[in-house]
Order: sequence, then structure tokens, then C-alpha cells
Amino acid sequence: MPWQAVTLIVDARCVEKLSDTLLESGALSVDVSDAAAGTPTERPLFAEPGSAPAVNWSVNRVVALFAEDVAIENIVPVALRASALPPTMVYGIDRIDDQDWVRLTQAQFTPQKISSRLWVVPTWHEVVDAAAVNIRLDPGLAFGTGTHPTTRLCLQWIDSNLKRGDSVIDYGCGSGILAVTAMKLGAGCAAGVDIDEQALLAARRNALQNQADVTFYAAADDLKAPANVVVANILANPLTVLAPLLARLTLPGGQVVLSGILAPQAEEVCVAYRPWFDMHCIIAEDEWVLLAGRKTA
Repeated sequence: MPWQAVTLIVDARCVEKLSDTLLESGALSVDVSDAAAGTPTERPLFAEPGSAPAVNWSVNRVVALFAEDVAIENIVPVALRASALPPTMVYGIDRIDDQDWVRLTQAQFTPQKISSRLWVVPTWHEVVDAAAVNIRLDPGLAFGTGTHPTTRLCLQWIDSNLKRGDSVIDYGCGSGILAVTAMKLGAGCAAGVDIDEQALLAARRNALQNQADVTFYAAADDLKAPANVVVANILANPLTVLAPLLARLTLPGGQVVLSGILAPQAEEVCVAYRPWFDMHCIIAEDEWVLLAGRKTA
């Protein structure tokens, strides 16, 4: 079944009201993005879940999706008027034909080269480098496919710093990619922890698929055995709260590795961990940084 996509360009003052009005008028979905996307003035916005970015785009592209039989010419002027915008404002209408959405989604995920010896490869792709360590992973409900900078930063750290036989805890494991990779690169044992049961199911499946012996726990479980390396790719706020727990889970002389942190947040996170660790920034990609620290004896 085809759909109609209506595109409007509006300023920050009206974008929220217009989006709500379009949804109330029958839009199946509304997407808001930077109208300058793809140009030198594009501006990325970041925020923790549950909070709004500190700033908004000054000019927004609003795309509303409607069923094929909806009379757009009747709905849009009313929505514009209700949003204090001129009802004669110019807008675009595009037809979106039905597609093989599974195949289209798969096309967006290609093999990711993490280092000279490490690749993350979706299962529907052929292995590019048979001599490398290939992590076979499918995008799903759990975060962590190797495409996001925060995941790549953690994978690169593990690839460069993990010692054979190290014990590893992946706290907030998502898809389990970090724990699985650690085992494939020579860790002695690895555990993954998450609050989401769906993530734990996906992680166990991914570990089995990669023949990696990883044990996964719900966050409510009590992990009594600390590890040489504790990796947490979450977000700055929960990482700050988790500092005492992650310190307890790290062996003396062991290392904590933290990602999901924007550059302006790095110092605040470091402060939370300095009572236990010698913290420093290791690597950065785009707006994201990875912090690591060695636990003092």
C-alpha cells in the first residue's frame, strides 16, 4: 500500500504545535529533522533519554506520513492555521510506494571494519576478510551493531588493550557485542548485564551464533565476582550514578572503560570515577569520547 508524505519547512516556534496537530489530523507518523541537514550549517543535537536538547533547530523539516486516500489539501491548511502559520504556506507531497522493508533495512547495515583484524558482519553478508575475527551480528531490538561511534570506540579499545585471559564484564550489554568480542579476542571469561529482558535474549542469541561462552545476567542479579575489565557503553547520567557499583565490580589494578559520553560531559563523568580510578580520555569520534581508568590498589 502506498502512502503520502507531506513536507513542510517551519521555524522552531511552531514545530511542536504543528507536529501534534498533524498527528491529531490523521498522520500516521511525523518526523522532524534539521532543514539544513546535508549542508555545512547542519547541527547535530544530543540529549539524554527523557530530556529535550538544550537547543532546537532554528529551521525544521517536518515530514508527515498519511494514507493514500487522505485528502491532504483539506487537512494541511487547517493544521497550519491551528499552528499559527499561514494556511497558504507552500508544502510538498511525495508518493511513497510499498517496498520490501526488510530488504531495505538490511541494505543499511553492511560489514563494519573495526580494525585490521576485527570486523562486525551482519549474517546476511558474506565475510569480507576470512583471516580476521568476524563478529556475526544482526540489528535488532538491542543496541550495539558496530555502526554507532560509541560501540566502535569500545570495540577498538578492546581490540588494542585486552590481555589474553582477562575477565570482562559488559555492563549495559545490549546486543552483547562487547562481551562476545572480548571472548573472541582471548578473554578468559565474560559476563553481560542489562536491565532489558529483550536485550538479554538478543545477547544470548548473538553469543550462541558466534560460539562465544558468555554468561548474561539481569541487572537486578548480584554479580559477586569482579573483573579485570569492566566496559559500560551507556550514557553519561547513568554512568555517573553507577560509579560506585562499577568500581566494586573492577578488580584492583583492573580497568574501567566508559562510552556513550559526549565531549562536554567527559569531565563530569571523570570526577565521579576518580575516587577509585586514574581516569583519562582515550579516543574520540565525532562528538563522542571514550574514558578509561585503572583502579588504584
